[in-house]
Amino acid sequence: MNLKRIGAPVALLAAAAISLTACASNEGSTPSTTTAAATNFSGTLNGIGSSAQGAAQTVWAAGFQQANPKATINYDPQGSGAGRKSFISGAADFAGSDAALKTEELASTFAGCAADSKGIDLPVYISPIAIAYNVDGVKDLKLDAATIAGIFSGKITTWDDAKIKSQNSGATLPSAPITVVHRSDDSGTTQNFTEYLAANAPDVWTAPAAQTFPFQVGDAAKGTSGVADATKNAKNSITYIDESGSAGLSIAQLKVGSNYEKISADGAAAVVAASPIADGREANDLAIQINRKDTTKGAWPLVLVSYVIACQEYKDSAKADLVKGYVDYIISSDAQKAAAEQAGSAPLSTDLAAKVTKATASIK
Repeated sequence: MNLKRIGAPVALLAAAAISLTACASNEGSTPSTTTAAATNFSGTLNGIGSSAQGAAQTVWAAGFQQANPKATINYDPQGSGAGRKSFISGAADFAGSDAALKTEELASTFAGCAADSKGIDLPVYISPIAIAYNVDGVKDLKLDAATIAGIFSGKITTWDDAKIKSQNSGATLPSAPITVVHRSDDSGTTQNFTEYLAANAPDVWTAPAAQTFPFQVGDAAKGTSGVADATKNAKNSITYIDESGSAGLSIAQLKVGSNYEKISADGAAAVVAASPIADGREANDLAIQINRKDTTKGAWPLVLVSYVIACQEYKDSAKADLVKGYVDYIISSDAQKAAAEQAGSAPLSTDLAAKVTKATASIK
């Protein structure tokens, strides 16, 4: 996603969003919010990874390049799994991933990192995952975790199933078969989706959480845009998708505790803010153990935290400086606000942003 190569209208829109946000933010911001953008960075960074993070990366790259004309940020939204594999192999300078590095991945040799150095997970993007659907005449669909698990595991096969009807009194639900649309690629969105179901509906969702969709049901499509297009083009269909890609689809309400909640970036951010850093990680690795059972009013525990995965120490010190500058920029208040406006994400909390700033400073 090289902002110097994509269509001019898209690049201009993204750059304008950053500029307007920066102007508004600077009226009452501290100098630290724009320090990274003001530094004259140069060089090229190649990132591969999360398609959910793609819209935000477009905005971030535009803003960073506008402030640093000698820098080029390329981002290819191939999917989280592809991003981590590319980063480990050295084909990418950083990965975007909706799932932190796995234990077995941390045991790998990271080709672009200095000897004995590993990748670290830096949270940069928080977004609710939507249960999005395309069913004529059905509005304000309500679903609990067990029903979602039944639909996506193939146990609930028609829209007028009693388990759906019982939660949607008065709705005109068709007797048509449900077309399930899921990710075909190794996906961090799938990881987060299956973690949520495994935690909240273990009697129905009998497969472990995984980055590969575990059931042979429905239609498969690659990436956020792929599942969005497939769902839009298939009547009576349903999918799970980062909210940034859900435009044009209806979004179900989620039962959280005893209430049905509407999707909310604030609710997703609140869940993340209350969740701990995962145990057993290196000091500067900020993988988050999301509390999938958060039932606080307004909470949206079907949430993904997306990371920039970078080397703790790079073989190339110039590359390290550019990565640090870019990450510092994208976690700034200006860039986080611009991503929220363009992608519907939730800005990092002050506390989490401070932790990411400290961890980023440790990169060599």
